[in-house]
Amino acid sequence: MGSALGQRDFMKEETIREVEQFLYREARLLDNRRFSEWLELFSNDLRYWMPTRSNRYPVNSKAISILDGSRYEDNEVSGDDELALMDETKDTLERRVARLGTGMAWAEDPPSRTRHIITNIEVEPGDTADLLRVYSNFVMYRNRGEVDQDFYVGSREDSLRREAGQLLIRSRRILLDQNVLLAKNLSNFF
Repeated sequence: MGSALGQRDFMKEETIREVEQFLYREARLLDNRRFSEWLELFSNDLRYWMPTRSNRYPVNSKAISILDGSRYEDNEVSGDDELALMDETKDTLERRVARLGTGMAWAEDPPSRTRHIITNIEVEPGDTADLLRVYSNFVMYRNRGEVDQDFYVGSREDSLRREAGQLLIRSRRILLDQNVLLAKNLSNFF
């Protein structure tokens, strides 16, 4: 690693490995219901956002014909200012986690058993020098009670920031592949 280019490549591989281990640890914390420790992985200015998804016909679709061309929409994901399945802050996540311990969280009584599979991790420089943009895919299996089983499949886009020497999640955009959720509730974390 004598050249500057070689050192940059080494640092990049080191950063990628650090991010991968960070995301795998997060999955383990969630699967072991160690939610208080999981919350420590987020920065105080967190946005944890799951937009809705719909099936929309693109303008060049031959499947339907709409006389008013302005009714076509190419974007199948809700925007920043539109309805979302989740739009949380660190404070609201802390309140959700605290509620789990009250015995009044009916959607999680009995608690879910989950398994988070995180894959296809890509790391890019963020908008500023202290940020990383991280893309990943996930499958989250959930089992609750005797027979309830759900699979959530999708992608995440995270913005990670290093604070006091450790990586923290500054924002997370969760995009489910399903546009209709068959689960009885959406009480788990992604």
